Amino acid sequence: MALDEPKSDDQVFEEKGAKYVIEKYIYEQAKPINVDFVDSSGGSGFKLTSNLSPAAGGSCGSCSC
Repeated sequence: MALDEPKSDDQVFEEKGAKYVIEKYIYEQAKPINVDFVDSSGGSGFKLTSNLSPAAGGSCGSCSC
């Protein structure tokens, strides 16, 4: 996950005052994508989860950043 400005080939979402930008071809392969903020004793950050299956080229179906 990185901070970036939207480009012409990006999908842009806004929810609860936050803007999310993802490349359209990645979004089409991984949708739906859920973004959660996790705050635990191990630290805090964003957790991304997807229904992308390992057979479709994903590793575990989720990414924690």
